[in-house]
Amino acid sequence: MDLLMTLTFAGLVVAIFAMWRRLAAVERAVRHLRVELAEAQLQAQSEPPVAARPAVAAPPPVERRDEPAVVRRPLDPASVAPASSESMRPPEPAAPPRPRFEMPSFEALVGGRLPVWVGGAALVLAGVFLVRLSIESGLLTPGIRTALAGLFALLLLAGGEVARRLPATRDDPRIAQVLAGAGIASAYATLYLAAAAYDLVSPLAGFAIMLAITGVALGLALRHGPPTAVMALAGGFAAPLVAGFDAAGIGPLLVYLGLFVAALLWLAVARGWVWLALAAGASAFGWAGFLLAAVRADEVAGVAAFIVALALGVTLALPSAGIQRPWLRAAPLVAGLAQLLLAAPLLDFGPLAWGFYLVLSAAALFLAWRDPKLMPAPVAALGLVLVLLGVGLMRPAPGVTATAAVLATLLFAVPGQLLSRTSRGWALLGVVGTVGPVLAAQLAATRLLAPSFWCLLDLLLAAACGWLSWRHRERANDQDVGLVGGALAAATLLGAGLQQIVPGALVALPLAAAMAALAGWGRATGDASVRRLTLLPLLGLLVLALIPLAQVTEAFGRSLFGEMLPYRLLPPLRDILRFLALPTAVLVAILFADRQSFGRARRIALAIAGGAVPLLAYLLLKQPLAIAEPAAFAAVGFIERAVITQALLLAGWALVRNRRLPRVANLLLALGVARIVWFDLMVFNPAGVPQAVGAVPLLNAATLHLGVAAALFWTLPPRRGTRPIAAALTLLALVATVRQLTHGSVLTGPLGTGENWGYSAAMLGQSLFWLWRGITAKASDLRLLGLLLLTATTFKVFLVDAAALEGVLRILSFLGLGFALIGIGWAYRRFLTGAGSAPPADRAPA
Repeated sequence: MDLLMTLTFAGLVVAIFAMWRRLAAVERAVRHLRVELAEAQLQAQSEPPVAARPAVAAPPPVERRDEPAVVRRPLDPASVAPASSESMRPPEPAAPPRPRFEMPSFEALVGGRLPVWVGGAALVLAGVFLVRLSIESGLLTPGIRTALAGLFALLLLAGGEVARRLPATRDDPRIAQVLAGAGIASAYATLYLAAAAYDLVSPLAGFAIMLAITGVALGLALRHGPPTAVMALAGGFAAPLVAGFDAAGIGPLLVYLGLFVAALLWLAVARGWVWLALAAGASAFGWAGFLLAAVRADEVAGVAAFIVALALGVTLALPSAGIQRPWLRAAPLVAGLAQLLLAAPLLDFGPLAWGFYLVLSAAALFLAWRDPKLMPAPVAALGLVLVLLGVGLMRPAPGVTATAAVLATLLFAVPGQLLSRTSRGWALLGVVGTVGPVLAAQLAATRLLAPSFWCLLDLLLAAACGWLSWRHRERANDQDVGLVGGALAAATLLGAGLQQIVPGALVALPLAAAMAALAGWGRATGDASVRRLTLLPLLGLLVLALIPLAQVTEAFGRSLFGEMLPYRLLPPLRDILRFLALPTAVLVAILFADRQSFGRARRIALAIAGGAVPLLAYLLLKQPLAIAEPAAFAAVGFIERAVITQALLLAGWALVRNRRLPRVANLLLALGVARIVWFDLMVFNPAGVPQAVGAVPLLNAATLHLGVAAALFWTLPPRRGTRPIAAALTLLALVATVRQLTHGSVLTGPLGTGENWGYSAAMLGQSLFWLWRGITAKASDLRLLGLLLLTATTFKVFLVDAAALEGVLRILSFLGLGFALIGIGWAYRRFLTGAGSAPPADRAPA
């Protein structure tokens, strides 16, 4: 049986090759005839007009019955324009007009065509009912019934030949077509009676009869046209089911199907019937799929060989049949590869399974090289090979799948890389063929090789992809597959290789290295697509950081509502360094090294960096003190919070001073002020929550924190909003200083009289300073701030401070306040009058 199958397969291949050679010779002859016809038309058009030649008595025209008469008018000599250099050029031969399909009218369809075909179907049904009646009545023996059915089929076939020759019916070819088609159907029905119903013939004899009927059907199809071809197509593919597809064995059945398909394809090419070629190929692939599901395991190899031959034969025949669409011409190869994908598990992914698959893939590559319209076939083949590799390597017994992965890489990557500059399809094969098999094997069977060998293999293939991208470097900004795809494949393999050998603490290093490599190559080539690809590893780094970011988010949320110990909720330092610190450092370096990095996605990268840098700084500033207990919070909680706030304010202040990233600068300053308002004044105010700020006056954390914040805002360029914030921070610093002087390091406790008068004295001194500075510097905003603070201090003294005094102290306080206010008013008016900006003097009433 194996020898028979091998010989059958070899015979099919030889037959297909011979048919291909024959079709190529026919195509060359047709092209030669077309060239000769075009030359004859050019010569006829370049001859002088009829009027310029001597009149010759022409013979009377002979009218042909098979051609319509053509009336030609003689040319008027005056109407013929003089020949010029342009007009002397022979015109290009016009393409032959395509036949136009005209929809038949309802009358022609129902009155002329439909009754003929209904009559043919009635003849077939009449024969079926006649046989059925004889069976039910029991009048005829099985042999006689079969003989009568065969006689009926012969009569119909003979009637078709008679109708083709009779003068009354030869002008209507449909009569002969219907009779021939009915005879073919009846012949197949007779075979069914003899072989399947009554067992009158042996399987081998039934198979021989089936071949004979099919041959007659094809001959009649060539003789009568498409309707009979439809009958032959349907009957020929249904005949094995009628006779029992496994009655004579799978080998003869495959031989029959191969010869029948070859005959149908030859008929389609000879008559130019595109529909027949497509129908024959689709039906044959349907039979192959049915056989894969129906045959035994030891017969799958023969079916797979048939699929390979079928895919090649149909692919070679379709162009000669008139099919030009690339996806239709590549469909047989794709169908064959898809069916072999189902056959591989039945063959246990052994050498035979992979041999069939790789041979058909190689054929697809060769045919695509010969004909670019078949490029979809090898691309689909590569995709199916990757699927098959993944499935095969995940099995407990992968067979020779690992070796097949190496062969698939060589099969697709080598021609793809060598021909990458010819078309996008070859460049795609070069890229995916290099990176696809190794990644599929690495994901499906990690233990197949040691990590060091995986790393070496990935780096070697990354170099090959980098070489491919380098060969296309002059095609920057053309969305070239070789340049962009090669760069992406090289970066992917670089990351995959490093992932095999780096320790767990550096889990983000491979993606960071891939991001840096893409950024560097994008800067070198200037290609916008490569620069945009740099965002992909960055997004991968974000995915890696999801767990630490979720922990940080939870810590932030709880601290906003009074959680004193958010450090316990933060990720450990190891995760911070490997998931956040390393990627952030690489990202910032890329952004500063190339101002066009990430291309159109640069804003996304800047936003990520703008959030990652402060977040990383916050997490790192949380590490030295590591406040995880309430006692630690009371001892250094305020200091840690002040340092983090100052870091935000200093970063925003530096960006504003350098006039860089104004939006980021404003955001940082706003975050710093918000932290002071929310945490220092509301949630964790040291006057209510015990926190040590330091025992040294003026050099404690509270005074320095608010004083430095105020100084930063005072030194910013004057604009709307900065001076009021600076003034408010200055007053807070004065309040903190007075509070610390009266309470010490811990600011909790009741408000005393001395502390109250200290606030008033500090506010009065600050208002006088602002007034003096506003007058001397001619700064109206400082003068306004001084007046507002002086007014507020006055009300405080009258309504709060003086109300607590009695007797002489109250009198002295009011006297001092009165003389001080009068002096301030006098000085304010005098200095402003000298500056020319004083308000008008009050006039006494006349």
